[in-house]
Amino acid sequence: MIVPEISVKDQLKKIIELQKIDAEIYELRARLKEKPVVLGELKERFEERRGTLVGLEEKLKAVQVQRREKELELKTREEEIAKANAHLFQIKTNKEYTAKIAEIEHIKADKSVIEEKILLAYDEGDQVSSAVEREKSAFAQEEKSYLAKKKEVEKEVKIIEDRIRVLESQHKQGVEGIDPEFLSRYERILKHKGGLAIVPLHGNTCGGCYMNVTAQQINAFKMNDQLVICEMCTRIIYIEDDM
Repeated sequence: MIVPEISVKDQLKKIIELQKIDAEIYELRARLKEKPVVLGELKERFEERRGTLVGLEEKLKAVQVQRREKELELKTREEEIAKANAHLFQIKTNKEYTAKIAEIEHIKADKSVIEEKILLAYDEGDQVSSAVEREKSAFAQEEKSYLAKKKEVEKEVKIIEDRIRVLESQHKQGVEGIDPEFLSRYERILKHKGGLAIVPLHGNTCGGCYMNVTAQQINAFKMNDQLVICEMCTRIIYIEDDM
């Protein structure tokens, strides 16, 4: 049970110490919240690099498939030429002979085009293959970097989580002896003011929002041991010299 005789100033002293703990908890939780974003960005860059490599490998396969298809076409044209040449010996008229020669020349022209395409496919294949090897090397470096950074971030997360657990234990001890109503007010302000619920008076201004605090409020605190709340930001204000 809270002892009623404890003064506002004594309550404030406890709250000030509690605020130090809670401020660090809030800051650590904010950092902790950023870690999944950091990991997500690292993974996204890593997957982009993987995607580039996969894309190049697929392109290389496509080039190789097209080249093999052209090589099969070339073989077909060569067989057609051989068959047409063999047929020349069976032709009896000049007209048929001339027609067959024209047919052979047409097939040869087609064959020449196919051969050119095969050569181009080999050149493209060599270029893409080189690009694949370069990308494999880059991907290996990216993977190494990604895993190292991922491990580093996960280590940071563990350190932060361990520290938060320690601070939460200290918070639990720190609330002992604080009036429940006082504590409830403090925690509400803490939640809505980004982890900063109690601030010192700077001259005649609030240490949280820097708005003026009336002399009447300050005197009421000094003379009557009353709680001073900033009318602008609703934070609890204390006078450092009186603590």
